[in-house]
Amino acid sequence: MVADTGAGEGPVWLGIDLGTQGVRALAVDSGGRVRGEGTAPLTGVRDGARHEQLPADWWAAAGTAVRAAVRNLPVPVAAVAVCSTSGTVLLTDGDGEPVSAALMYDDGRAAAQARRAQEAGAELWRALGRRIQPSWALAKLLWLVDEGAGAGGRRPRVCHQADFVTVRLVGGPVATDAGHALKTGYDTRSRAWPRGVLERLGLAERLDFPEVVLPGTVLGAVGAAGAEATGLAEGTPVVAGTTDGCAAQLASGAWEVGRWNTVLGTTLVLKGVTAEPLYDPTGVLYNHLSPDGTWLPGGASSVGAGALSAAFPGADLPALDRAAADREPAGVLSYPLVSRGERFPFLAPDAEAFTLGTPADDTDRYASLLQGVALAERLCLAYVRRLGARVEAPVVLTGGATRSAYWNQLRADVLGRPVTVPEQAGSALGAAVLAARGAGRSRDEVRGMVRQAAQFAPRETAKGRFDGAFAALVDALEERGWLPAETARYARDEG
Repeated sequence: MVADTGAGEGPVWLGIDLGTQGVRALAVDSGGRVRGEGTAPLTGVRDGARHEQLPADWWAAAGTAVRAAVRNLPVPVAAVAVCSTSGTVLLTDGDGEPVSAALMYDDGRAAAQARRAQEAGAELWRALGRRIQPSWALAKLLWLVDEGAGAGGRRPRVCHQADFVTVRLVGGPVATDAGHALKTGYDTRSRAWPRGVLERLGLAERLDFPEVVLPGTVLGAVGAAGAEATGLAEGTPVVAGTTDGCAAQLASGAWEVGRWNTVLGTTLVLKGVTAEPLYDPTGVLYNHLSPDGTWLPGGASSVGAGALSAAFPGADLPALDRAAADREPAGVLSYPLVSRGERFPFLAPDAEAFTLGTPADDTDRYASLLQGVALAERLCLAYVRRLGARVEAPVVLTGGATRSAYWNQLRADVLGRPVTVPEQAGSALGAAVLAARGAGRSRDEVRGMVRQAAQFAPRETAKGRFDGAFAALVDALEERGWLPAETARYARDEG
């Protein structure tokens, strides 16, 4: 969307999204019009399981992006919120200066520490329906302590990626939000750090854990240094954000209980809204807290559009879309994992992509990948229904894959329910929504910030067309020992 810098009535809210490749700042008014935006790139260090970035780069990039976003605004920003990658963590001193490396969301070096954390809090994690993974911040904190980070001085402070920026905006220590704190071990049920678990892990006496507040809570105001670095007015309210995935859900408009959003980019992420936590005994789904106290259960699959770019690099995808429309269903069945291992709706570290049969040609192969992602999406929705969640239509589709109108229609057909695509989506918009909520705007008042662009209803002519392929995929996943029998049975009967 092109930024609208013309005069507009009412306040403007700013969302800052700290991503992997860069920072995006988006200034949006109450009607959902983009009044300004800015971006700045980020780089990091990847070496096997290692993935680190420099926190100073986050702040510098945020300053660049925000300055571009606010440069021509018709009114000052009314409030700002920050979201960031989930599980990214570092240690700082009391002034917010780093005393450790910043381990990114997918840094995988803490496998042994994840096992220790899982064992130390097994009873709590079981009650919460969680499974501590190497990518989670709690495991990474153990890894940092084991490596001697922050030793020899005052107790270092736990800091998430968004916290690093909000501390600098405000000019001093601030609370973290419940979204970022979840993977650090925060007990969302009792709304407290699990003191007993942290003591057993030796972290309670070694680290300073921040206060935790709900997303949308005012943390403070932009200080003099923050104003100078970003161009924001001193005194602008700084509001607690959430993880980039939860912010993206807010940007989708799927806010009511029973509504679900699927984000399809390189991989597939499913998030919804429930009145109570959605308990998952396998731990592949976990529940974030929303700003209004409802719950945001979700999970991330390793299936996604990344399989298309890997199989058809540089291809004319619109042309392939047109050809694929004549292959419904395709002559082969594909499970298009982007990389080894599956995380949702089942946990299978050794799972690999597969294709049943031999494609007749490139069109057949391409069609099977499109359909395979949609079938996996259907399985994800069947899984949350099996856990007791309501799934109300329409499902909101976001992510880069929504650029394909054909794929949007195919997904509606495979799911057997209407889907919608927002006009403007993304984590920066979700952070702007949180900024407005934190500044006192009600849910109804901020609803206009999310505008729908298109809706796709299942075609009557496609009814039942993909049922056989779905059943075959469920069978294949179960036969490989990846999909539990109970889930497979439910999917075949109710999916």
